[in-house]
Amino acid sequence: LVWESQALLRASFLAGDRGVGEQFLADIGPVRYPPGGLTAEQVTEIRRTKARVENERLPRGADPGLELKLGRGGLADVEWTVQLLQLQHAHEVPGLRTPRTLPALQAAVAADLLDQDGAIELEAAWRLASRVRNALVLVRGRPATALPASGRELAGVSRLLGYPAGAQGDFLDDYRRTTRRARTVVERVFYA
Repeated sequence: LVWESQALLRASFLAGDRGVGEQFLADIGPVRYPPGGLTAEQVTEIRRTKARVENERLPRGADPGLELKLGRGGLADVEWTVQLLQLQHAHEVPGLRTPRTLPALQAAVAADLLDQDGAIELEAAWRLASRVRNALVLVRGRPATALPASGRELAGVSRLLGYPAGAQGDFLDDYRRTTRRARTVVERVFYA
């Protein structure tokens, strides 16, 4: 049931009968915010699941440093870390009861579950990977989860993110540095 609890963390009312939606969210509250948090076995299960996702879903031969979603310090690293804190502590920290990653991250800081410096690194990586993903859609005309290592697409992405012409190497260095710092926080918090 751990996987299902984690999936329900993202549930929110979007459309339809608001009363039904709000009742559903109230009904699933104890599932997505388990009373008493998680057992050590459940934490181990989440860590194993994430490791399996990283190993099986990352395309063969892909540079994990350029993968926006599943790469080291990418979107999934930040989201899984925040979700683990939610599953462990949201039963007693109301601020963690949100389907949104960044507000949950700030709630974790407010509850002293994460230091401010770590939160800054995670937020920076999450925001940058999100911006890069959006820029890739504009450059390629379709969704993508990996940064190109070179070429016109990389130049286009770096320009859309405000880098001067010809500075795609600087952009790549900044991206790798940001995600490397975030991965350090993930290693300390998620895999502790």
